[in-house]
Amino acid sequence: MTALPIIVGMGGINASGRTSFHQGFRRIVLDKLDQKARQETFLGLATLMNLVKYENEQLVTSNGDVIVVSDIEAVLGEQIKAGTLIRKIEKNHFDVDATHWQQKLAMKANSDDGLSFTCRIKDLPNPIPTSWQVTEVDKKTANVIVPDQLDVKHDSYRDNPIKAAGQFPTGFDPAIMYNSRYQPRGLQATIFAATDAIRSTGLDWQTVMDSVEPDKVGTYSGSIAGQMNDEGFGGLVRSRMKGERVSTKQLALGLNTMSTDFINAYVTGSVGTTFTASGACATFLYNLRAAVNDIQAGRTRVAVVASVECALTPEVIEGFGTMGALANEEGLRKLDNTDTVDHRRTSRPFGDNCGFTIGEGAQVVILMDDALALELGADIMGSVVDVFVNADGVKKSITAPGPGNYITMAKSVALAEQIAGSEALRERSFILAHGSSTPQNRVTESLIYHKVAEAFSINGWKLAAPKAFVGHTIAPASGDQLAMALGVFSHNIMPGITTINKVAEDVHATHLDIRNAHYECDPMDIAFVNSKGFGGNNATATVFSPTLTKKLLSKRYDDSIWARYSDKVIQTNTVQAQYQQAADLGQYDLIYKFGNGMLDETALKIEADKLTLPGFSKAVKLTVSNQYGDLK
Repeated sequence: MTALPIIVGMGGINASGRTSFHQGFRRIVLDKLDQKARQETFLGLATLMNLVKYENEQLVTSNGDVIVVSDIEAVLGEQIKAGTLIRKIEKNHFDVDATHWQQKLAMKANSDDGLSFTCRIKDLPNPIPTSWQVTEVDKKTANVIVPDQLDVKHDSYRDNPIKAAGQFPTGFDPAIMYNSRYQPRGLQATIFAATDAIRSTGLDWQTVMDSVEPDKVGTYSGSIAGQMNDEGFGGLVRSRMKGERVSTKQLALGLNTMSTDFINAYVTGSVGTTFTASGACATFLYNLRAAVNDIQAGRTRVAVVASVECALTPEVIEGFGTMGALANEEGLRKLDNTDTVDHRRTSRPFGDNCGFTIGEGAQVVILMDDALALELGADIMGSVVDVFVNADGVKKSITAPGPGNYITMAKSVALAEQIAGSEALRERSFILAHGSSTPQNRVTESLIYHKVAEAFSINGWKLAAPKAFVGHTIAPASGDQLAMALGVFSHNIMPGITTINKVAEDVHATHLDIRNAHYECDPMDIAFVNSKGFGGNNATATVFSPTLTKKLLSKRYDDSIWARYSDKVIQTNTVQAQYQQAADLGQYDLIYKFGNGMLDETALKIEADKLTLPGFSKAVKLTVSNQYGDLK
């Protein structure tokens, strides 16, 4: 029987807040929450943003005033809301009103004597141009005459036409939560997200590791651009141009495999499968697919699936902006016929729009095979039945859409119907759209849904689009979508696209239910997480709700197994509640095992049928399945 990949935990961070226990989802649908959930959300965001701290068993504001939970919204609510979701890019990234750049300047001599200047000898170019006349003034200084023209670059500042992004909540700083050692922001966020996901399971991680063979724990993660901050690739490519030295860490820490490596080396201590895939905007789903396939095949029993991108740098934004892919000030003014741009509404999926809004994020989901999940008493948050990936075929423009997404969506829907039936598909399924907020995407993606809905007789197909609130986080974007899907399953609230006034006229919405307000919905059974990436990287995941997952599992396991599971999950839920309370108080206790628990390779023992590692309760079996027969 094929193992079913069960979602037992999810954590992370994006512009809406923390992922665990649906804090980020709750921020998005804030006005639809009951009073208890609303207070929890404001408390969790206040501590995340360092506006409130828990000290001496009481909450204290950054001004030193004692505050109670029920007063946080009244005192800090507007500041919390203003510092979350899409907003004007804050200066801890760079100044969008005065973005630093190097401007060319051609200086011509005003006389036949040429240009004359004095400089330090060590600052002279090497080699010195043959036309220059250099005279030593003293041992450190020289006088230079350039006969005609000198081309230089000088520091300058420009008004950046792209001013909004989905940024981590204002004041959130993972670097101060552990000994981050000047690591790039994306890797700091990875440590936070991985810890959040693991602790959200309510399971002791050592117990999880001891329950399976060491090589049956896998990590699947990646980014696209790599780490583009100064501590990574950004500093590597900029340092010499800025007259600075390249550090020993910038190349290694910049690699897009580093989120995988950091989780293995500093969080889980895994010696199992390590995997990194990059697939443009579908990167998270690519890694999810690898994990799902390995669980289905029995190669992996516990999978940590992740993706991270913190690329809010002038260079990355310049690249997307030059392509015309990002919403800019001029385009937004024309759309709204105003001189004042609302930076909260720059991302408008399926509405009248002019480009996407970039974001930063890190998402991590923990999967287990169904047998292990029941054995350990894991909380069943849902299941990933399968993930489909297809390319677009021959293309003229590498960034243009193509037919691949029709295949991934149609396969996902067909599989859901085969397992859950037509009634569940038509009445209780919804779409987490790629919804990038570009004029082309709103037409091409909606046409896919329209044609698939027609083929499967679906009407009023509910659609949500997370990028309206958190922006396009690129690699982890479909992780944001999965987090929203789990939020809908948990809260029965469907997020509307509140950044649009109406659905654009060219959107194929005949069979779709696209609203611009959040609304309560009946319990949903199936979510389709869809991604359309540059280059023809299309992916769609079929995700089942906890209720449908348990219904599916009830056909596999007898009452005695369910009874044992029910007893164990009570303890799991208790530990989960304890972590949720601690996290809401800002007590994350990040897992960072830098050099702690390193394996002594000399104590490793190899036998003909197994390999025993110190620190692991089970051995690695060497009797692997031989699929090819033998030659004896």
